[in-house]
Parts: sequence; structure tokens; C-alpha cells
Amino acid sequence: MAVFNDSVKLNPKLNVYFQAVFRCDSFIAREFIFNMRILFSLTFFSLFALTLSGCANTQQATRKAEMGNLLLAEPAPVNPRSQMAIARYNQVLANTAIPDEDRAELLYQRGMLYDSVGLAGLAQFDYSQALQLKPNMAEAYNSMGIHFVQQLDFIQAYEAFDSTLDIDPEYDFAFLNRGIALYYGGRADLAVSDLAEFQAKDESDPFRVLWAYFAKAEIDDVEAKAYLLTVRPQLNDQHWAVKLVDLFMGAATETELLNSLIEGISSQKALTDRLCEAYFYLGKYHSAKGNKGIASNYFKLALSTNVYEYVEHRYARIELNRLRHPSQSDSD
Repeated sequence: MAVFNDSVKLNPKLNVYFQAVFRCDSFIAREFIFNMRILFSLTFFSLFALTLSGCANTQQATRKAEMGNLLLAEPAPVNPRSQMAIARYNQVLANTAIPDEDRAELLYQRGMLYDSVGLAGLAQFDYSQALQLKPNMAEAYNSMGIHFVQQLDFIQAYEAFDSTLDIDPEYDFAFLNRGIALYYGGRADLAVSDLAEFQAKDESDPFRVLWAYFAKAEIDDVEAKAYLLTVRPQLNDQHWAVKLVDLFMGAATETELLNSLIEGISSQKALTDRLCEAYFYLGKYHSAKGNKGIASNYFKLALSTNVYEYVEHRYARIELNRLRHPSQSDSD
């Protein structure tokens, strides 16, 4: 699930800055594109499924079989268009004659691009610069909050998401992100409210249900399971992630889920995105069951996809840290 509800789209009023750059460096642009095409042609995905073999007579053998039935993909390559776009933004922002409000928008958009290619430090710097120029920028506070969560700086994360909602009370994804911050910050009782608010805005979305479930399960596992039974009929059965909800309910097996992962996939990118999500939630599933080794492997696989902008990729490292230092996560 993409961590932002914003896409990297240029505000039409900022086109004038880019038009000047396009006229100045068309040769450089053509050369860059040519080099990127060469790089892209050398990068490809290889997919394979290891066949489940033998009869699993013990619990240990069953677990090995499930991991052996995984569909694997090579890490997603950095998008050459994103790299080209970053170069454009760099050139435009070098122009000192840009008004502060426009510069803030450009910095935020470049920060989104940096995030999409895994350059978190540069992204966070751009967001902070944007807020200095435009302090009422809700989306920049939201993005800063996400970075604070990843750094386990929960107090600043809460403040950032509070600022987002103070500026724009209808900013839906701030409820998700603040709820996740509260969940990882050891305040599951408060997280339930935000995640329920987010889930109520689209009751057909399985991912919204799963995050609400995780927070509820920290408080009362029996009640959390009952919650899944209550919301399951409202979910969109055409969405592949419904099988994840069924897995946590006990209505589907891990093998059934793994076998369904390629259904409806039409591109290698779509497969990598889905695997990033699936790996993360399978990690959560095994973590809840106390299977730390399998959970750790799944979280590492989620990180290996390089789908940097997804919630699942961003928080897989926090989950690994929770597995390694359970007492520390309990005391947060």
C-alpha cells in the first residue's frame, strides 16, 4: 500500500519553470535518457517458484514447505524517469527568482521523488525546507511524520501528524500514519481510534482492516479476531489482499495465499509491488504466532523489493527491530 495519497504530479502553475529548462538543455536530456535506457536494459526481473516437495508430516516440515513455495522477484530497479525528474527539479530550483510558495511546492515534489528512489535523508531535508517557506503545507508535515516514525522519534511524529490534521482535517492518510505511529510507539489504545477512522473511510479496503486489526490485537486478541469477522463481509472480494484478512482469520492457509499471488498480475512491477505487501503481512502473521525466524525472513524479503514508497517497505525494518529487541518495543 502506497504510504502517500499524493502522487508526484507537477502543479500546472509551476510549468513555466520547467519550460525554460527544457529549452536550455535538450542535448543533455537526450544523452541522459540514452544512458538510462542502457542501464534499464541491463536490469531485469527473474521470477521463479520453488515446487513444494515431499509430504509435510511435522509442523517444522510444513513451515519449510510454505517458505519453499515462495514466489521471488529481483529488487525493483530505480526508475530512470524519477532520476531524470530529480535532475530537472535540481535545475529549476537553482533559479533564485522563484517565489517562496512555488519553491516550497517544488521542494516537496522533489522530496517525493527522493523518497521514491530510497534517498530518505534528502527527502526529509526537502520537506523541512518546504515547511520553512510554507508553514501551512499539510502534505509536507505528513511526509515528515513518516520519516520520524521510521527513526523511532514518535513525539515529533505525533506533532507532525497533528499539524497535518490541524491544517487539513480531511487529510485521510494522516489518520493512517498517526495510527501507525501510535501503534509502534506503544499506544495501541490511541492507535485504534485513528485506524478505525481511516478504515471507515473505505470499508472495502483490506489493508485498512489489517492495520486496525493489528492495533486491536495489541489490546485484546479475541476482540481483534471478532472485529475481522464483523468487517469481512464489507471487503471487496476482487481485491487480492482479502486473502490476507482470511489468513489472519484462520479461513485461509499460507499455501493458498502464496499460490494466489500471481492472480491478476500483468507486469513485473505489479508483481514486485504485491510481493512487497505480501511479504510484510506474512511477516506480521508469523510474528504474532511466535515464529520469529520465518517472520524475520519475510520482513527482509519485503525490504529486498526496493518498493520504497510503500508502507510495508518503510516499516519492515521497524518490525525486524521489534523481533530482535522485544523488550525494547514493549517499553516504547
